[in-house]
Amino acid sequence: MAGDGSGVDWESLAEATSGAIGSLVSTTVLYPLDTCKTKFQAELQTHHGAHKYRNLSDVFWEAIRKRQLLSLYQGLNTKNIQSFISSFFYFYGYSYFKRLYLEKSGAKSIGTTANLIVAAAAGACTVIATQPLDTAASRMQTSAFGKSKGLRETLAEGTWMEAFDGLGISIILTCNPSIQYTVFDQLKQRIIQRQRRKNGGSAEDNSRVALSAFSAFLLGAVSKSIATVLTYPLIRCKVMIQAADPDEDESERPSKSRAPKTMVGALHAIWSKEGIPGFFKGLHAQILKTVLSSALLLMIKEEISKFTWVSLLALRRYLFVSQKRIKTA
Repeated sequence: MAGDGSGVDWESLAEATSGAIGSLVSTTVLYPLDTCKTKFQAELQTHHGAHKYRNLSDVFWEAIRKRQLLSLYQGLNTKNIQSFISSFFYFYGYSYFKRLYLEKSGAKSIGTTANLIVAAAAGACTVIATQPLDTAASRMQTSAFGKSKGLRETLAEGTWMEAFDGLGISIILTCNPSIQYTVFDQLKQRIIQRQRRKNGGSAEDNSRVALSAFSAFLLGAVSKSIATVLTYPLIRCKVMIQAADPDEDESERPSKSRAPKTMVGALHAIWSKEGIPGFFKGLHAQILKTVLSSALLLMIKEEISKFTWVSLLALRRYLFVSQKRIKTA
C-alpha cells in the first residue's frame, strides 16, 4: 500500500484512523467512571488515617449531593482531544514501525520482543507530543466539583514545564500499552490463523480478516487486565503527580498536603502514609475503567477498520486517477 507512488502508508493510516475514532467513543462513554476513578486515586490518606473517599461510589454520590452531576464530565473536551491525537499517533506509529521491521528483517511475523520494542517506541513518541493535554485533563478531573477551568486557564496556572508533570513516569508507562497490544496482537493472530484454516484460503486471500466484536472485546479485556496489574503502582503515582492542588477546596480537605510532583515523592508519600496496600489503592477501579475502555476501543476499532479500509482504498483510487489525469492533460 505504501508503494503506490503517493508516499502515503495507507494501511497505517487506516489503523490510526479507526483506532483514534474507537478511542474517542470509548473515552466519551466511560468518562464519568474515569473521573470518579481519577479523584479516588488522587486522594492520599491523612496522618489520622482518614479518607474522604472510602469507595469509588463515594465520588459519584458526592457529585449528586452537591448537585454537580454534570461535573463528572469536567475536562471531557480536553480528554477527547488528547485521546484522539494520542491514539492516532500511537496506532499509526505502531503499524508503521511494525511494517518497517517486517520489511527490513524479511520475517513473516513479528516476535514478542520486537513487538514490545515497536510498541514502546510508538508509545514514547505519542506521550511526548500529548503530555500537556494529559496533565490538563487530570487536573480538571481532580478539581473540586464545579470549579474546573478550561484548557487554557488550567495550563496557565503553572509554568510551561509544569504542563509536562509526570512525563518521565508516562514514558515508563509506555510499557503498559506495549504489553497490552503485544498480548492482543499475538492472540488476534492466532484466532485469525484459525479462521483462515477454516476458510481454506491462503494468507493472501484473507489478509483483511477481522475479529468479531465479541472476540475483540474479550481479547481487549484480557490484554489490558494483564498490563494494568503489572504497572498499577506507577499509574497511581502518575495520577497523584498530575492531580490538581488540594488547596482548591480547603474547606473540605484542610488536612491534606500538596500533591507530590515527582515519582520519588509520590512513592515516598504512599509508602509512609498507606504502606504497601497504598500502591494498589483503586486497582479495582482502574481495572474496571481501563479494561472496559480498552476493550471497547479495540472492539470499535475492529468494526470501524472494515469501513475505514474501504473508504481509504476509494480515496487512494480517486487520488491515483486524479494524478493520472493531470499528467496526461
